[in-house]
Amino acid sequence: MTGEAVKAKRSGRLVPVALERLPWWALIVLFLGVLVVYNVMTSETYSDTFKFLWAGVKLTIASTLISYAIAVVLGLITGLGRVSKNVVFYTASTLYVEVVRGIPILVQLIYWAFVIMPLVVDGLNSLGGLLMAQFASGFLYNFGETLTAFSIKNIAMTARGVIGLAVAYGAYEAEVFRGGIESIERGQMEAARSLGMSYFQAMRYVILPQAIRRVLPPLGNDFISMLKDSSLLSALAVRELTQLGKLNRARTFRTFETWNMVAFLYLAMTLVLSLGVKALERRLSVD
Repeated sequence: MTGEAVKAKRSGRLVPVALERLPWWALIVLFLGVLVVYNVMTSETYSDTFKFLWAGVKLTIASTLISYAIAVVLGLITGLGRVSKNVVFYTASTLYVEVVRGIPILVQLIYWAFVIMPLVVDGLNSLGGLLMAQFASGFLYNFGETLTAFSIKNIAMTARGVIGLAVAYGAYEAEVFRGGIESIERGQMEAARSLGMSYFQAMRYVILPQAIRRVLPPLGNDFISMLKDSSLLSALAVRELTQLGKLNRARTFRTFETWNMVAFLYLAMTLVLSLGVKALERRLSVD
């Protein structure tokens, strides 16, 4: 009888401790992943589905990266506004956060694509007409002519969706940054100011470096959430992973294989990112 079995017998356990500590969920996911990969390599149906969906995987990753980069910048600026003593900056930031977080992301994507973007184009057309009326020739006249010719058709649905997703997540990142900034002891700001630093210098060189270090894991989790929420772009007919899943199902009528592959691809991407976030958390906790 092994040592683990002896310990289990003495403690009245039916399962050895070593077996209890195994990450069974990971083993099950690994088994399912191996099964799917095997089907892709041996089944013509799964192989064809994977090849058709691969373009959607690349667009999903690209749109997520671009949207998230914009969202982080928006979140940082708005987060600074949320802790600012400037009434205008604070009010504008809070208004943005409260309004955007109170509207479903899908509704925001549709609103950006079919309401805000057409209004922006109309505004650019009006500005172009004004420039052409004020200047008979020259650079400004030519620029106005370009703005007048600009059409909503020039803005791809992918671009509209990326902007909408970025603005939606910017409000959530703002709260992450606000929490990170407020987690830093107030004495550090006071100490920096006593050394002659301005508010912005103290925020840049003392507070933000520590706050960003603390919010990296939550930012990583939000990136994973955005990757999954990028599936909402399918409502705008953007040919990302979910949309291509719909198209593949419509062209082949293979519902089971199509959505198995779509689910597996999302799961594979999120699991890899989750492992990266966990590694980052361990690294920061050790440091």
